Amino acid sequence: MIRTIIAVIFAVLVVIIAIPYLGLQWLLQKKWPHFGEKFGFRYMQFAFRVVSFPLGVKLDVIGRENIPRGRPCLFIGNHRSYLDVILGYPTLPEMTGFIAKNDFTKVPIMPIMMRRLYCQFLIDGDLRQNLQSILAAIDNVNQGVSMYIYPEGKRGTGEDERELLEFHEGSFKIATKTKCPIVPVAIVGSRERFESQFPKARAGHVIIEYGTPIEVEGMSREDLKGIGAKCRRIVAEMVQRNHDRL
Repeated sequence: MIRTIIAVIFAVLVVIIAIPYLGLQWLLQKKWPHFGEKFGFRYMQFAFRVVSFPLGVKLDVIGRENIPRGRPCLFIGNHRSYLDVILGYPTLPEMTGFIAKNDFTKVPIMPIMMRRLYCQFLIDGDLRQNLQSILAAIDNVNQGVSMYIYPEGKRGTGEDERELLEFHEGSFKIATKTKCPIVPVAIVGSRERFESQFPKARAGHVIIEYGTPIEVEGMSREDLKGIGAKCRRIVAEMVQRNHDRL
């Protein structure tokens, strides 16, 4: 329980510090847009590291070399815990926007910070709004910004983390419309660190693996059929492999 309390205290401090930070970032982006964005990106990575530190997570990251450099991509992965974003975001080398549930909009300051970092929000049952978010994500990729989405649509809550939910094919339009590569991501052990015994946090091992990019450009229409199911199989294999390592 003490780990959770310390993490919450750290999160509150991060939000408080973010108030003057947002003003500073706004000024920097007006004069030096690229530097201002990078400043915001690095701050958010630092903030997530601070929040996760008291949780006692031993994080192993595999396959960083598989992340494309100098061009945008679509990250897709399994989703088991709120920690997936908190632990995963600091491992990304370049600007990346997340497509997230609107739960984050309930946290003070957080929506402003996330929108400045190209994040888009999904609302349960609001198909029109969700379509607009996907279209905005496509526009972000066309501007050179990578996007990260959990195509299961929600967090898996089953006892066996190897049992993935179905991947929504619509999530992959971000890649099929922009021809950016798809990077499969597997996260194992995150739910066991937090949600499994909430509100307690349990120290332990989490593995994040970035798989070999899937090049969409050049694929035929036939090859693109069922791309979500194909990616799900790849992620499931990665989850199984890393589950055995824990």
